[in-house]
Amino acid sequence: MIEGIHGLNPRLTQSLPPTHKFRIYVSALTQLNLDSNNRISTTDNRLVRRMVRDSNFRGNSALATLNMWPNVRRGEKTWIFRYQQEADIAFNSALDYELAVLKPLVEPLLAEIKPHHPQYAEARRLQAFLSSFLGVADHLVPPTSILREFIGHSSFRY
Repeated sequence: MIEGIHGLNPRLTQSLPPTHKFRIYVSALTQLNLDSNNRISTTDNRLVRRMVRDSNFRGNSALATLNMWPNVRRGEKTWIFRYQQEADIAFNSALDYELAVLKPLVEPLLAEIKPHHPQYAEARRLQAFLSSFLGVADHLVPPTSILREFIGHSSFRY
């Protein structure tokens, strides 16, 4: 099993016959809209996930996550998106309720970004975006939910 940013790169498995490979592309492909004119950006959803996970598991601030986000996006373009067509199947990991759960966890992180920081406008944009959601307590999320990868307390160990 190969997992991660290079998981679909055919160079890593070129010595294996096709019958010995089954490639799965996993991505949070948000399918919700705020209203009839405004869709929820998959990128924003993933960024909010990343901020919460980086804070919980890496000790990073929202500012640090925003600062490295352009590099993350470049890595996706180079190492993931160009190979996604190599997958045998795609799995959508987006959950309809996740932004409601992530909202109360990410809002305090975004509030730490002050007006003098270069990422302040982006933090304010995300705060305005999140104002469209009611917060939901994270204890209501099942321990087997994929959202637990970002908020913690999963029943899985990894």
